[in-house]
Amino acid sequence: MEGHLVITSREPQPVPLSILQAPPIATSYNDRIRPLLDAVDKLRNLMVVKEGIPLPTIVVVGDQSSGKSSVLESLAGISLPRGQGICTRVPLIMRLHDQRQDETPDLHLEFNGKIVDIDDEDHVSDAIVAATNEIAGSSKGISNTPLTLVVKKDGVPDLTMVDLPGITRVPVHGQPENIYEQISEMIMEYIKPEESIILNVLSATVDFSTCESIRMSRMVDKTGKRTLAVVTKADKSPEGLQEKVLADDVNIGLGYVCVRNRIGDETYEEARREEAKLFDTHPLLSKIDKSIVGVPVLAQKLTQIQATIMAKSLPEIVRKINDKLNASVAELNRMPTTLSSVAEALTTFMRIMGSAKESLRKVLLRGEFDDYPEEKDMHCTARLTDMLNKYYDELQKCPENDPRTNFLVEELEVLEEAKRIGLPNFLARSSFLILLQRKLKAISSMPLAFGVRAWDYIEGIVIRELTRHTENYPQLQPWMRRAATDLINKMREKTANRMTEIVEMEKLTAYTCDPQYLSEWTKLMTQQTPFMQVINDEYKSTVMVLEGIGRVDVRHLRDHKQLVQDAFDLKMRMTAYWNIVLRRFVDSMALYLPFSVHNLVNKEMEMEIVGELIGPNGRGLIERMLEEAPSVAAKRERLSRSIKLLRESAAVVAKITDRIATDGDYSD
Repeated sequence: MEGHLVITSREPQPVPLSILQAPPIATSYNDRIRPLLDAVDKLRNLMVVKEGIPLPTIVVVGDQSSGKSSVLESLAGISLPRGQGICTRVPLIMRLHDQRQDETPDLHLEFNGKIVDIDDEDHVSDAIVAATNEIAGSSKGISNTPLTLVVKKDGVPDLTMVDLPGITRVPVHGQPENIYEQISEMIMEYIKPEESIILNVLSATVDFSTCESIRMSRMVDKTGKRTLAVVTKADKSPEGLQEKVLADDVNIGLGYVCVRNRIGDETYEEARREEAKLFDTHPLLSKIDKSIVGVPVLAQKLTQIQATIMAKSLPEIVRKINDKLNASVAELNRMPTTLSSVAEALTTFMRIMGSAKESLRKVLLRGEFDDYPEEKDMHCTARLTDMLNKYYDELQKCPENDPRTNFLVEELEVLEEAKRIGLPNFLARSSFLILLQRKLKAISSMPLAFGVRAWDYIEGIVIRELTRHTENYPQLQPWMRRAATDLINKMREKTANRMTEIVEMEKLTAYTCDPQYLSEWTKLMTQQTPFMQVINDEYKSTVMVLEGIGRVDVRHLRDHKQLVQDAFDLKMRMTAYWNIVLRRFVDSMALYLPFSVHNLVNKEMEMEIVGELIGPNGRGLIERMLEEAPSVAAKRERLSRSIKLLRESAAVVAKITDRIATDGDYSD
């Protein structure tokens, strides 16, 4: 509790008129903004926040022992729980509602879907403690489940505020070790939305810049445009308070209000008179402008700020409710109707197959990606082209494709072993085939590996599309994934067999009608004369650069002058022909893969899946479609609840919108 500073004087001082009667906390201004407050409270009760629609809220934050509870007590005119450690352990939503003197005060709590009436004001604190224990347990831990305190009585301002646990860094006995992190996370959740007004409670006895609550509020409200500070314990630390408030070193955009809260057994009326007397007569505090002192001023500022933010936020709330409602209705309409017969289930199954096939035609065959504009992995024709280009690069860069390695050594070896009685300078076809077969054997695994990679990618696309089109029938998904995987495995095996055949065909026959072979070989052979000069002249450098080959050292070839000319010819023939072989590998796959995908999408997938459907594995599957899956039923129920809530919310805001249109702007 705040202490009381005793003011003494040698001569009697006249008592200002302002302290003869306590100024009322509630004002007639409340009558005008009450409909706005009621509308937002109704939206809060409807839990519209759970639909992602933030509501304008005054959030009360402060360091532990900053006087936060005292401020709220002064505004509400009731006593809140007190004690050591954290007294507020759940978000306490305080709904204050002014009413006529002749009306019976209404005090009650709302939590966990129930309402607990409170007999009188003396039992408010006990009722809050009991409800808090029910929500958060009887230990000293906290919970994010809100507790609402409704106070309807004469003289309170029309306000709705959320009181959060005071910030503490050191856990006391019975509190979890991460209590600071838990409280910080809760506070940030409430103060982060732009619609939240932050009421930062600061003690006059501390340096404002060191307050943890200031640090947290500045994290989400850097300019301070939605932060109001209330300074408590002004009577305990009056020296320099005016300067601290005017300097505003912590950037409080909505300003400060200095207050003196109730002390000891004072009634709330007595506390207001003592507060007015303090700020009227204290030699230091009386110098502070009267527009920023006193609980009544705080109440008026809060109601004005609340009305402004509510009126300002209302159009955006209306828009968000309508957008969310339209989206939920559209999503519910997209859900399948409940199937009532096997015929309906079979028709639905065939429709799913048709839509899945069309989606696969778009992404795999036609290269259309309007359904996935930002997901490049689903731009399938482009990705398959990338894979083919990478495949060609890998073939070009493999070690077996480097013509400089052991230059002409292998050719000489083959020619040496292929010698036979016959005409001189006659290049045996068998020598060329032996070299070709060795090179093909060395790279034979690469076409097979590419086929595996390509079908792995296609399998992912096919399963993703089938899953997407059966999302409302999860009982179909495992079965269709299995059927698709079996089919892709068959396609993968066919491709492997095809590529193996191509490799074997290349081994048996060295042939091309491509004129580039002869032109390339002829160009390469123009280097034979200077090459042989280097071989035959012992004084020439043995290092030379050959087009199509690169930089080579030919010193080791001078001992094989009889065969080296034929070896050179053989090398250049292989160099010219090998490039054609590699292109054939890529071209054949570029033709075969789209052809296989075309057959997969247009013929084989449907045949495979329907075949599975009528086979032993698919027995009873169509009948199971008549039973709505629990996840789909839960989704339907969730959407129905959301639509009901949003329609009720839309009706609430429609009424207040109509009233504003009739009565004028509420934000002045």
